[in-house]
Amino acid sequence: MRRFFLSFRYAFEGLITAFKRERNLKVHMIAAFLVIVFGFVFQLTISEWMILILTIAVVIIAELINTAIERTVDLVSPKYHPLAKEAKDIAAAACLISAVTSVIIGILLFGSKLYIFFID
Repeated sequence: MRRFFLSFRYAFEGLITAFKRERNLKVHMIAAFLVIVFGFVFQLTISEWMILILTIAVVIIAELINTAIERTVDLVSPKYHPLAKEAKDIAAAACLISAVTSVIIGILLFGSKLYIFFID
């Protein structure tokens, strides 16, 4: 049972380490906080909340996986290597796709609500 609880501790340590050292993760967390505030302001439905929370989670997960891949590549290949660069670039591309997708989802979730808010 102790090992089970230690796994949670290690996971939280990883999250805190990534948050302290990764600028992009901080940006994503701030954006997530703001979007959650907007969700309360615009009274999202349960379905909209589920989409929003899942979208936030995917972006943060992508950023954490990208960070883990970058650290692992740096450890295994401290000198420049074209394959190491490709691995890091591909992981970064996953983050980009998740972030762009989240913006599109945000527009779909909040666009009409913002339109009504500013028109009325």
